[in-house]
Amino acid sequence: MANRILELLRKARTIAVVGLTDDSSKPSYGVSLYLQSKGYRVVPINPRLSEVLGERAYPSLNEAAKNEKIDIVDVFRRPDAVPEIVDEVLALGIPALWLQETVVHEEAAQKARAAGVLVVMDKCILKEHRRYGL
Repeated sequence: MANRILELLRKARTIAVVGLTDDSSKPSYGVSLYLQSKGYRVVPINPRLSEVLGERAYPSLNEAAKNEKIDIVDVFRRPDAVPEIVDEVLALGIPALWLQETVVHEEAAQKARAAGVLVVMDKCILKEHRRYGL
């Protein structure tokens, strides 16, 4: 799995962050700011916001995918939100799903894996990026 994570982080350009907030004290904000600083394009997914970190925010993955080519969906939501997100990822053909620390939903992750989606679960994308020295 480590090689697949490394390859994903090297190849990805655009990361949709589901649950990104404009509250700078929240992990989703700090992680997204870090990702931007490393050259990734961050696409905020939050129905309550119009813009975050200088990027247009979208109310859903479906809306974002009309204008963006998404390489990874990074999830900062409660585990009970994951099945619906997985359904969107599958419908949109997004190749990778990243569930942040404490975001664990085994059944939804298995459904995504069975459909060929690379799933990283219960890991912080920032910590993994740093761990690989990227």
